[in-house]
Amino acid sequence: MVKLDGKLWKAVIMMSIINIALSGVNVMFKKMLNQGVNRMVAATYRLAAGTLFLTPFAIFLERHNRPKLTGSILCSLFLSALLGTSLVQYFFLIGLQYTSSTFALAFSNMVPSVTFALALVFRQETLNIKNNIGRAKVFGTMICICGALVLTLYKGASLTPQNAQTETQTSNSPTTAVTQKWAIGSVMLIISILIWSSWFIVQAKVCQKYPCQYTSTTILSFFGVIQSALLSLISERSISMWVVKEKFQVLALLYSGIVGSGLCYVGMSWCLQQRGPVFTSSFIPLIQVFAAFFSFSFLHEQIYCGR
Repeated sequence: MVKLDGKLWKAVIMMSIINIALSGVNVMFKKMLNQGVNRMVAATYRLAAGTLFLTPFAIFLERHNRPKLTGSILCSLFLSALLGTSLVQYFFLIGLQYTSSTFALAFSNMVPSVTFALALVFRQETLNIKNNIGRAKVFGTMICICGALVLTLYKGASLTPQNAQTETQTSNSPTTAVTQKWAIGSVMLIISILIWSSWFIVQAKVCQKYPCQYTSTTILSFFGVIQSALLSLISERSISMWVVKEKFQVLALLYSGIVGSGLCYVGMSWCLQQRGPVFTSSFIPLIQVFAAFFSFSFLHEQIYCGR
């Protein structure tokens, strides 16, 4: 029987709050993408806001117990930023733009399973199918994969009443064009899942080498700003795309940066250090539950039985 000590309860509560906050970030990003904001520009501003917010905490809270930054740790943080901020957002935001927030997050339900498989390969997790814990891990992984496949492949009846605007948009959309967009979006989401799962493995190693969550997250976010800005310039070179005018977009970017890229990543780094990558990633499916509620409430997206 698993002993529920204080640190375990703290990790459970923290990861639950983190994933509720991240669901809000995804819904806000979906609305910004619908308004025409460049996806990588939004990601760059988000990471910049997170970096500026975390810098004072990193300087003052960890100034006495901060270990020396070596070249090896900086390279690991650069790789972690590439996997956990820039590349994963690049592919995920394309998938989010081409599909819906609930569909995109349904793919995220596969992150715990992929992370578990990678953790076994890199020996960060053990598996003994002869005992109940090992069998539970395998059974839970199979349920996670099957549930994610059902949510992404099956589209049943709408669970919420459609308004007139939604019905008009659906009827006016060319079926072939919509199908093609969803196919491209699905491929992008699969790539983002593989990248994000890899981030949990890499970041768990980083947390062991450099256990200062505020400093490591600040450096990670700073590297992410540079990487995302370069991806933005590679994809499109226009000064106008960097201009954010609407009040909602500014507030959404500040929230996404301070909460999503700042506090949430600090919390996840702490959980990775305390409980490992599999435990931390196992809370990802909570994002879809709250994102479905937020999407229906604020974006007026329909909720279906399935995707």
